[in-house]
Amino acid sequence: MSKFTVTKLQARLVVSDGDAAIEFYRAALGANLTQRVNTPDGKVIHAELDLGSGITIGLKDADGADPVPSGPGPLISLYVDDVDAAAESFTAAGGTVVYPVATWPYGERAGRLSDPFGVQWGFAQIMEDLSNEEIQQRTDEMFRQAG
Repeated sequence: MSKFTVTKLQARLVVSDGDAAIEFYRAALGANLTQRVNTPDGKVIHAELDLGSGITIGLKDADGADPVPSGPGPLISLYVDDVDAAAESFTAAGGTVVYPVATWPYGERAGRLSDPFGVQWGFAQIMEDLSNEEIQQRTDEMFRQAG
């Protein structure tokens, strides 16, 4: 048993252009910049963006200690109240569609998009309140039909 309590989880993204990323997330996600710490030359050491409902993301400019990840970037999943509106906002701000928003048999409407910094974002909206067993049964059926 641990002797500590986790009080917050925050994705912290390493990006090639912190200023552009902050502006993108403001436009795409309605993010509010709540903290920013810079190097003397203005590079972002740490920025914190509030997405609402107590959800934040952090980001920083790449440097020698923290390079931009090579290959596919991280995948962040966001549950939203209107997945179609979220995807539309994200693409209008410059994001691209990886998997279009669709209704899935396991009770969600979801899609995946990529931002200009290599981060993939899964957007989902719960459409049906299903038990874990129902989700598994429907997922099994989906794979049987695809196979």
